[in-house]
Amino acid sequence: MPTEPENAPPDYAPSENAPPADQPAGPPASAPGRRRALLTAGAVLAAGLGAAVGELAHGGSLFGGSTGSGRTPAGAPPADAAIPFHGARQSGLTGPQLPATRLLAFDLPPNSPTAERASLRTLLAEWTRLFAATAAGTPPDPRLRGDDGPPRTASLVGLGPALAARLALAVPGGLAEPPAFPGDRLDPARGGGDLLLQLSAADPWTLAVLTELAAAAAHSADAVPRWSQSGFLPPTRPGATPRNLFGFKDGTANPDEDAARQWVWGPPGPHENATVLVYRRIRMDTAAFAALPAEQQEAAMGRRAADGAPLTGTAEHDEPDLYAKRPDGAYVIPATAHVRLTGPRLDGGARMLRRGYGYDDAPDDRGLLFAAFVRDTAQFTRVQSRLAERDALNPFLTHTASAVAYVLPGAPPGSVLGAQLLD
Repeated sequence: MPTEPENAPPDYAPSENAPPADQPAGPPASAPGRRRALLTAGAVLAAGLGAAVGELAHGGSLFGGSTGSGRTPAGAPPADAAIPFHGARQSGLTGPQLPATRLLAFDLPPNSPTAERASLRTLLAEWTRLFAATAAGTPPDPRLRGDDGPPRTASLVGLGPALAARLALAVPGGLAEPPAFPGDRLDPARGGGDLLLQLSAADPWTLAVLTELAAAAAHSADAVPRWSQSGFLPPTRPGATPRNLFGFKDGTANPDEDAARQWVWGPPGPHENATVLVYRRIRMDTAAFAALPAEQQEAAMGRRAADGAPLTGTAEHDEPDLYAKRPDGAYVIPATAHVRLTGPRLDGGARMLRRGYGYDDAPDDRGLLFAAFVRDTAQFTRVQSRLAERDALNPFLTHTASAVAYVLPGAPPGSVLGAQLLD
């Protein structure tokens, strides 16, 4: 699992664990149709709504998600400011990482390419209207109209490789699921999908209502729920790096905008504000890892637990020295350390934008919702191949689900998501 802090999100998109427009016209759904849609949407939420509230209360952790820079990014909005929906990039990537999240996948029933395109266009327009209105403080549902201004929400919409192929969409080449890796235990029912939606909010209540409305819109466009997964961030002061469920800081150093333009966002042209999401649901055996002596835990990570510093440094943000050796000739950062195997130096400097969340679905099923954003899925495959082969953390990690999606560019004011791709 690529979790080296150097592959974490850029410092223009900080996590918000302690807090750091326009809407296109569209006809509202009919009252009977909307009621039917909401009833179906309730099925999407029933299994996970209570869990979402409980998870946030756990104060759990994640691999990554902080700016890790120890500073507030220049131009960052006030801590309680609403996150605009409209823009060149989607708010789920450029806005701060909000503490409660839900990922949902939907499938479009097989039909003629013309009919499927029409369904997709309708759904993207409805989601645009919903998310833009909510961010602007004019949501269609009174439950989202708070007393303190617009709710803090963010959204992210991506298209799966199967849908892109069926509709011959002009997505970047190579959009495909990663290959199978040794040790994978993937459940097909928990991964894949024609459409991937991530909704995030400052609180579980807002997230639950927004998810209900988004699922209702999907039902109205004939999209079928495939899977749903909730996640959380731990309480962390602004600028600090959160700890994962193993107790280690994760998300220490992040690619800046220049590096992200090279490795995360598409090249100049129609995809320059788009990216590719690689999602992995990773179960963590926290009890077994906690039973290790502290020195073995730190050797497996390549960092110290107390302050997050690499074993070759004295402070969290020191660059790991992968070549430093002890007097006996052994590497200070072991050859199987997670930090070493995921280091950009081993991959031509390539970096991933990571915005992971923790999850806690059962006493024996908790871990990481790993979300890596890359220009090319080959970046993820190279890193994960090294990890699957010899990562010291492998005995404590199990990949249980996977998904890939082309993350659409944002929608400028007056436009809708996917307009360039479908027009």
